[in-house]
Amino acid sequence: MKILAIETSCDETAVSIILTEGVFPDISVRVLSNVVLSQTKLHVHYGGVFPSLAVREHGRNLVPVLQQALEDAGLLKPASPTSNYSLIRTNKRIVSVMEREAELQAQFLKFVPTIEKPNLDALAVTYGPGLEPALWVGINFAKALALAWDMPLMPINHMEGHVFTAFLNHAENQKTTTYNLKPAIFPALALLISGGHTELALMRDWFAYEIVGETKDDAAGEAFDKVARMLGLPYPGGPEIARLAARFRGTPSITLPRPMIDSGDFNFSFSGLKTAVLYKIKELGEISEDMKTEIAHEFQEAVAEVLALKTVAAAEHYGVKTILVAGGVSANQRIREELTRAINRRPPTADLLFAPKGLTGDNAFMIAVAAAARFARGASAPSPNTITAQGGARLDSLPAI
Repeated sequence: MKILAIETSCDETAVSIILTEGVFPDISVRVLSNVVLSQTKLHVHYGGVFPSLAVREHGRNLVPVLQQALEDAGLLKPASPTSNYSLIRTNKRIVSVMEREAELQAQFLKFVPTIEKPNLDALAVTYGPGLEPALWVGINFAKALALAWDMPLMPINHMEGHVFTAFLNHAENQKTTTYNLKPAIFPALALLISGGHTELALMRDWFAYEIVGETKDDAAGEAFDKVARMLGLPYPGGPEIARLAARFRGTPSITLPRPMIDSGDFNFSFSGLKTAVLYKIKELGEISEDMKTEIAHEFQEAVAEVLALKTVAAAEHYGVKTILVAGGVSANQRIREELTRAINRRPPTADLLFAPKGLTGDNAFMIAVAAAARFARGASAPSPNTITAQGGARLDSLPAI
């Protein structure tokens, strides 16, 4: 199948096109295009994502990003003189879908009727979780394309997209970028860590999720951003904290708490850790660059230790055979090292699979892969009219297939 996917859950506008072959779960995925336009520089001034700005930028960027993705995939062709694609402009159903995004609607009607229907089999779009107004922009755009091109549209849970990145294995000796799905031994446990989520999802089979642990307040990535702000570091805070922490040498003179480390469950809490950093900074008064480095190091160590110990405890409790780690924060090298160290000690029978670092952030490629897997498993796309944005969508609400 050739699948085009759209992702607008936060502050990345992304479109990807993939080609899949094989019978599930033994499928290969070839990247035909993977375009991600980040809004990070626009949100730096606010110290985080400013929702109305994110929505506006998605509306401005989706058509140019689509155009680039089609061109990269070799699927961008002008409409033939005999085609009737100009009728798209007068199709009330297509036009009305984007009535709330005037700029996107204008760009869509200017561009889509001028190109030939691309050689695609299906479309996919993120429906949640994420910023609901941002999700709606991508969903409405995808619905309009599905109507214009008469294609099935598969709604995909953003976190399931992250899960599938950890199952990807880069295929060597390929002229193009190709991945295979790694063999999965169930039960599996997925640690999903990002700016908005920190959760442990138990998988007893493909597409069957049970949330066995989650943050009770701040997500790990959110805590990184907030601590970075306290230390005067720019947004996004995760890479900045990691960069500063890597400079630390010697024995720490401060100790930060490891929240909920002995709670007896698999839940997380990072709000108290963030507050402990704030109190430490107030206690110290003016802090030197060396002390900033030490605080960054100790904060990162605390997060890494909590994530690793909770994951190992859950893995032992449920007797899992595979541990998956994905999401934007999973790119953090220190967290990867601590998870590897802890899991190598206990339990020794579980395979540890990390998402490729280049695919840990939000992107449409992961949405396309999850859609491809669902189609290959036999799932059918619902009516586009039934697809809605769900800012709080959960993995454990997905129906098994």
